[in-house]
Formats: sequence, structure tokens, C-alpha cells
Amino acid sequence: MKNNYSIDRFDTKILRELQNDGALTNQQLAERVGLTAAPCSRRVKNLEESGVIKSRVVRIEEQALSLSLFAILHISMDKHIPERFAEFERIISTFEEVIECYLITGHDADYQLKIAVPDMDSYHDILLGKITRIKGVSGVKSAFIMRKIVDTTALPLKYISR
Repeated sequence: MKNNYSIDRFDTKILRELQNDGALTNQQLAERVGLTAAPCSRRVKNLEESGVIKSRVVRIEEQALSLSLFAILHISMDKHIPERFAEFERIISTFEEVIECYLITGHDADYQLKIAVPDMDSYHDILLGKITRIKGVSGVKSAFIMRKIVDTTALPLKYISR
């Protein structure tokens, strides 16, 4: 965030509604949070300018794009040096199939990735054709997602200090 923006109860309501439906018009949003259109619009603009709201996105149904295989990969690196990690992160960020990448600790891996592909052949191609070819990758362990239990982008708002 650009500054220490103080979030009040109306901002919290705005964030909750936008997390549920980022396509709401300003008028719809204002009605849901109990404001008139102009103050609601100003608040949203302030939340965006302060960096509280990073962006608004569209969530796409995976099956509509024939993406039916999701994998969690744990990646181990051969050397724990900044240059090796920076190069891995630069390259992995270019792979469209990688929908999440985290540098992790407390595990026998350095990175955790989430991959979305149509099928096992596509997974094989990205794993052996791209990921294992990145300099420094010394090990990969894969797990496949069988069913999504929780699938949200919404952050918990109950921790906002008032």
C-alpha cells in the first residue's frame, strides 16, 4: 500500500461487496453498502489509489477453457543463492500454465507452484519441456488436485482494525 489508509466500516462493506462481485456498478455498490453514489465512488477511488484495491479481475470457469488438470508442484533448487532464485522466478513467471508460484519454507522444497493444463500430456510437456529445464531445478514433486473444496480470491475482512 502507498500509505497507511484507514479503513472504516463503509470501506469494509465496499471491499466485501467487491470481493463478491467486482462487476457491480457504482450505483449497485452504493445501494448495497448504504451510501449515495458520489461518496461511494470517492471511497472506491481512494481504496484504489491507496493500494488497498490492487485490481479487479474476471474469474473464468476452467472447464470452459478445457482446463481439467490442476497440479501442485514442489520445486527444489540446487543452490540457495539470490541469482539462482531470481532467474527461476523470472522464467517461471513467463509460463502461462503457472497460475500460482510461492517461495516457501518449512517444507522439503523451495517453491510451490499451481499449474493448470487440459490433460496429462500437457502436464508432461510443461514439466519436462520447461520446468525441469530451468537452471538450478534439482527436484520436482507433483500432486494432482482431485476436487476443489474452497476456491476463492476473497480475503478475510474480520481482521481490519477499526
